Amino acid sequence: MFSFFKKRDNTQSNYVQNIAEDYTDVMPIAEYFKSETGVTFDKQISILQNKVTTFCKQRNINSFGQLLKFIKHDIELKQALIDALTTNETFFYREFKQIQELVRLVRDAGKHITILCAPSATGEEPYGIAIALLEAGVPSKNFYITGIDINYDATNKAKNAMYKARNVRNLTPEIISRYFTQNDSLYTLKDSVKAQVTFKVINLFDASFATIGKFDFIFSRNMLIYFDKETKVKAKEILEGLRKNPNQEIFFGHADLF
Repeated sequence: MFSFFKKRDNTQSNYVQNIAEDYTDVMPIAEYFKSETGVTFDKQISILQNKVTTFCKQRNINSFGQLLKFIKHDIELKQALIDALTTNETFFYREFKQIQELVRLVRDAGKHITILCAPSATGEEPYGIAIALLEAGVPSKNFYITGIDINYDATNKAKNAMYKARNVRNLTPEIISRYFTQNDSLYTLKDSVKAQVTFKVINLFDASFATIGKFDFIFSRNMLIYFDKETKVKAKEILEGLRKNPNQEIFFGHADLF
């Protein structure tokens, strides 16, 4: 979905219903969520039930059935649920050997390069790639990165580019000094790096996704771990369709097993 949604105040309730609470059968929510996002909770049903129950109670939605009815017609509520159920914990220079390989390929190409990060979460990966390329002497005019994610909250955090110490723990003090401004316990990325990356809230499985364009290199790390085997294959095929060079391998995460 090429959509940006206005945030809903979670403390407000527009869904008060005069019905008894029923938070017993979360499977219809799980099935709907999988059909919309590809994410499966087959091995985490109890965790899903707890998260969705909390989500409902915060909005005075008295049953999973009512929630399912509402999210099919309320785009803002649906996005809020997506944000609540998708995780985005990451850090700079994760699985750095792959980033080093990308740097080598970009330098060898000697031309303007476009890079896709899917998912981009809170921005550490695409920004980390930008920093690695700049550190390797690649001119900023020679590359541009697009980060995509289904999570609206995570994308907003990526745009703000403010991080805690645990997020930058793999970076040297010199790199932190060059590319961040520190204010107390927060590290804010400098505009010179932020200018190299754009972020979009997009659903990989939406029919219009292909219009995002083609890329020289694609990073998709630790997304497929949330999919079942069939959905992994589908996601891989979609991403492969975005390559400028069909022979260029996609950078998948070490946990993204097929």
